[in-house]
Amino acid sequence: MASEAVSATARAWQAIGGSADLTEKVSYRGAGQVLPAVLPVRELARATVGACSLGAAEVLAARNGGPVPEVKVDEGAVATAFRSERHLRVEGRAPTAFAPLSGFWKAADGWVRTHANYPHHRARLLAALDIDAHGTGAECGGEAGLVGRLADVLAALPAHRIQEAVYAAGGLAVAVAPEPVAGGRPAAEVEEAGTAGGRRLPQAALPAAGVRVLDLTRVIAGPVATRTLALLGADVLRVDPPDLPEDPDTHLDTGLGKRSVLVDLDSAEGSAAFEGLLGSADAVVTGYRPGSLDRRGLAAQELIARRPGLILAQLCAWGWSGRWTERRGFDSLVQAASGIAAIEADPEGHPGALPAQALDHGTGYLLAAGVLRALTERQADGRGRHLRFSLAGTADWLLHGITPEPVETGTYDAADWLTETPSPYGRLRHALPPVSYEGAPRNWAAPASLWGADPAVWL
Repeated sequence: MASEAVSATARAWQAIGGSADLTEKVSYRGAGQVLPAVLPVRELARATVGACSLGAAEVLAARNGGPVPEVKVDEGAVATAFRSERHLRVEGRAPTAFAPLSGFWKAADGWVRTHANYPHHRARLLAALDIDAHGTGAECGGEAGLVGRLADVLAALPAHRIQEAVYAAGGLAVAVAPEPVAGGRPAAEVEEAGTAGGRRLPQAALPAAGVRVLDLTRVIAGPVATRTLALLGADVLRVDPPDLPEDPDTHLDTGLGKRSVLVDLDSAEGSAAFEGLLGSADAVVTGYRPGSLDRRGLAAQELIARRPGLILAQLCAWGWSGRWTERRGFDSLVQAASGIAAIEADPEGHPGALPAQALDHGTGYLLAAGVLRALTERQADGRGRHLRFSLAGTADWLLHGITPEPVETGTYDAADWLTETPSPYGRLRHALPPVSYEGAPRNWAAPASLWGADPAVWL
């Protein structure tokens, strides 16, 4: 493996507390120029999957004794998995990537990026700009007419004014940074947490077999992490509020191997159900804005205090300090605000995007790696860990911390890394998992279950 690849993998591994010398176990199989971009996206992608694979191998050795298995990751599998939502087919139907009102728009003094895939975000965007959301009939030009009216309104306003007005209304829009923003956010933050008391895991064929994970995440990054833990044997319960449905295609892509429950944390019954699950959970993974779960009694320190040995992994968009900490965010918005969109712009100056939602997927695999490392450490000391990740931290790493590497020879055909699986929603075509170590599973044990249809109990 080239020294630059070792460096990228070692940086990811050390960010989650791993020992640098163990990265000698990791090697890669080239697939040519995959995930092409101005920025080193291929290097980010394979480093995060490499670290996750090494984390799985390390846990397996900690549980069973003996040496850490060798890790060999195929770049073709990585490239396919990083675009898993684009490869998904449900009975032959392709999902819609972005809604018509999501995208880049010319402002009076630059560009803005909006995100309106969810109905409530769409409604808030239009309300903030005083656009009639119901004026979409034939006389108004339908949805195309609404797109045109939005473009006209945005073109007359300064980018930062749009950004602040939409965020104040609970919507999602950011001004596109014309150049890279200064870094400083860590890729990961890891610390010991709580008192000893976590259970030691017995011998098993899979690294996370028997591990119980409460998954309080949405969209891509967090669900990719917990999807990976499910692949490795964990019993993952995805917990959603009953009044906030997930996009069905997103659920199918990131719900592989997991079960799905609905719990109203604002009700006494829901709080009791969650507390019962927490009582024997090994890990909790959250993907909500900092502070948003605190009023429900789910602040980090409260969870850690109630469950000795708990591994708590938290994910947010904009980082854990600064004025944007509590704002909503998605991969596309962080790309725009961090300067990534400007770097990837086309020759005419139109902002561009990475070839995959690499901040989401990269953060997801790094988060899964962090949980696996925490399980290894808990085997030795019985203590839990508190881990924090952010899309902005991964963006900083991509912008300022990864050296481009020579492309290794090889060929790539995404079809080699796709499979079909029956599911309650129909036949799925989906990406195979990229996590790989000697003896690793090649596919999930089950597809996504029906959203919200499972009981709130552990297997």
